Amino acid sequence: MKTSNTTLSKLIFGLLILIAVPYLFYSINSLNILRTPSNPFPFPLSLPVTLSVPLQIASLNVSLTSESLLENPKILQENTTLRHIVFGIGASSKLWDHRKNYIKLWWRPDEMRGIVWLDEPVKKDPDEENLLPPTMISSDTSKFPYKNTKGHRSAIRISRIISETLKLGMKDVRWFVMGDDDTVFVADNLVRVLSKYDHNQYYYIGSSSESHLQNIYFSYAMAYGGGGFAISYPLAKELARMQDRCIERYPELYGSDDRIQACMAELGVPLTKEPGFHQFDVYGNLYGLLAAHPIAPLISLHHLDLVEPIFPDMDRVKALEKLKAPMELDSAAFMQQSICYDEKRRWTVSVSWGYTVQIYRGIISPREIEKPIRTFLNWYVKAGYKAFAFNTRSLNKNSCQRPFIYCLVDANDNKNRTSTRSLYTRHQVPNPPCRWKNPDPSQIIKVEVYKRPDPFFWNKAPRRNCCRILPSKTNTTLMIDVGECKKDELIETR
Repeated sequence: MKTSNTTLSKLIFGLLILIAVPYLFYSINSLNILRTPSNPFPFPLSLPVTLSVPLQIASLNVSLTSESLLENPKILQENTTLRHIVFGIGASSKLWDHRKNYIKLWWRPDEMRGIVWLDEPVKKDPDEENLLPPTMISSDTSKFPYKNTKGHRSAIRISRIISETLKLGMKDVRWFVMGDDDTVFVADNLVRVLSKYDHNQYYYIGSSSESHLQNIYFSYAMAYGGGGFAISYPLAKELARMQDRCIERYPELYGSDDRIQACMAELGVPLTKEPGFHQFDVYGNLYGLLAAHPIAPLISLHHLDLVEPIFPDMDRVKALEKLKAPMELDSAAFMQQSICYDEKRRWTVSVSWGYTVQIYRGIISPREIEKPIRTFLNWYVKAGYKAFAFNTRSLNKNSCQRPFIYCLVDANDNKNRTSTRSLYTRHQVPNPPCRWKNPDPSQIIKVEVYKRPDPFFWNKAPRRNCCRILPSKTNTTLMIDVGECKKDELIETR
């Protein structure tokens, strides 16, 4: 009997042990969970933590005390500005006296940093020192082989401009931007575009040629340097480290652009395309392209010596100077197209803000109006319009649907700077006769366009601005309001 009781006691004790041990472990684990951990993040604190918090958080009464922010105080960085961009401009001493006038149009000496890289010294005018970037002479590149019989070995010198600029050791640089001496930049739009991208990553940003054959011959993956391209600082460092060896591997290439792209291919960095960079590989008149700009910020204009002045009866530089007023008033909307209809008179109206207004008889669909009129020729003239890398349209053969063209005269703002007024007058080239019965647009002598500037226009999803026909006191003036499309506002044809 005693043996039986002992066995029973051992059995009960064993059961108690089985119950107590899991309970003990559970209790200890619960205490650990309730205790405040030294690292609240499920990853090592040595890794950078990127928070999707806008910069404006600094203005709020918020205390950010996590250890990740203490270890990485640069997480909330200031927005990109012109001071974070360094320009490298490729120039020729033979053309400098003329082409420096293009640079004067956009250069802001108190806000910008950059170098004009020349092949030989040039005579300097003391009166221009504050109007232009400083100049430097490129390093000797005679040691590099060049075997392209159709090109010029200056391409090697120009391809090294970003690397040479980097080696100057400028501080607080986020982007290097390449351009030519005949490139005109819209600086504020350049900042808007680059601000979209993380400058700490590898980025190669630019655009292709307007000529399909050019892109086939060179590469659709290549940014054209005349139109301008941007390289982020860490990518520029990586490029400088290997570029000289890279150049030696491609002696047969034609220019500087394809040499840069060859090195980018070796680095594994693709071209990020931004359609506002314009190479303008065309001849003739840019009017059709600028009157129907794509829905993207206009960043640059190039090949300005090879095309006609952008305004009639003016030289090239004076014509470009005329654009400075709208660029300063509302750079975000500069040359952005809006389409609307005067339903009473059955007119189609196209506004390229800050540049031109067109009036067409009849109702023409936005799908058609948004295509550039072929006022220009392909870089390969014999190739014709089928060799463009984008859709175009011919000037209508129907004389009644030829546009009435109005060119910018002036642009200004009101006293409170809350609204702008731009004035456009008729280009005095007579339109062919028309037998249509609807009103003749030739009665319109001037067009007034009213617009409220929106510097944050490109922070939203891309959409064309709307325009509305306003009542006018005279039959010789067309008044238009341009602005963000309202809720349920559509560009409808009836």
